[in-house]
Amino acid sequence: MIKNLNVKVGPQFYRYSKDAILLVPEILKEYQVKRILVIHGTISWKKAKPFLDQALNQEWEIIYEQYNGECSYNEGNRIAKIIAENEIDFTIGVGGGKLADLVLYASHLANIPFGIIPTLASNCAPFTSLSVMYKDNGLSEGRLEFVNRQAAFLITDPALIMDAPVRYFIAGIADTLAKWYESDLILEQEKFQQEPFLQMKRFAARMCKETILNESKKAIEDMKAGVISEEFLHVSEIIIAIAGLVGGFGEQYSNTAAHAMHDAISATLKEVHPYLHGEKVAYGIFYQLALEGKWSTIEELIPLYKELNLPKSLTEIGVYPMSEHTMKSIIQFINDNPEVHLLPLEINEEILTQTLIQLEQYISR
Repeated sequence: MIKNLNVKVGPQFYRYSKDAILLVPEILKEYQVKRILVIHGTISWKKAKPFLDQALNQEWEIIYEQYNGECSYNEGNRIAKIIAENEIDFTIGVGGGKLADLVLYASHLANIPFGIIPTLASNCAPFTSLSVMYKDNGLSEGRLEFVNRQAAFLITDPALIMDAPVRYFIAGIADTLAKWYESDLILEQEKFQQEPFLQMKRFAARMCKETILNESKKAIEDMKAGVISEEFLHVSEIIIAIAGLVGGFGEQYSNTAAHAMHDAISATLKEVHPYLHGEKVAYGIFYQLALEGKWSTIEELIPLYKELNLPKSLTEIGVYPMSEHTMKSIIQFINDNPEVHLLPLEINEEILTQTLIQLEQYISR
């Protein structure tokens, strides 16, 4: 039995359905809430506010605060200070992944419960107990903040998710696809075959892959048409929740080379900042598969990548060729990530460098 396995299953209450946001008051009464801080973004907030206004009434004192667009240490401390100064006893985050991460981190600093109302199906951030940290200028800190608390609720309405940009949905599809490819080689090892939570993790990761490959094309078409179909519901819920379970059932066996590459280029190259999290992870999936020597799997995925306009190489992103110094910084960043070394492979800076170059050559041929 693995003694250091961290299991953080998910929010204490989850609902994804029509009018689900009307259930928020029930949760707030459970926590005997008096003063609420609602943290929100800009564009998505205009669409989400009517949903929240319908749910919340004069029973609570509510303060609204717009965040600066990044989950940074400075912003986390700023929000925590607002919480303390206003004697807030519950925070609600309304927005995308970075906002969900910020609300988790700030609520952790302030030691109060929080709830999340996602407005995008772009990643599993609302479901997880970690925050991906960025600098105030948008570059990655290359650090994750893990906490031992999760949301009191994750509640949202498919109509709200449907009304988001399709590009974010596609990025969420790519980020979710990574759940299988990052954990496959690790969890197929015999030593993990009798680990119940890791096998639950593997089952959830397989569900992510199969749903994405079988239903994402139809889900995207329906989203573009404004149709809340079964496929759209399946795929969006897989992105928001089931992908979060993959991490929850075995935290440290979740994000390996694909996310390590995302973190490395996000921390090193300001040119990649316009790309969404899932778009960068999409390239990271190919890097991981190249590291494992699974070129045939890359071939199988190329048609999907072309259809969804996902980047297959750093050349397509526009940052390769690069200087030797820049490449060395990226490779060192990846090699310093301990989770990359969970892969049952020989991994060092030379191998990581060769893999990057080989992938660029393979995709460009």
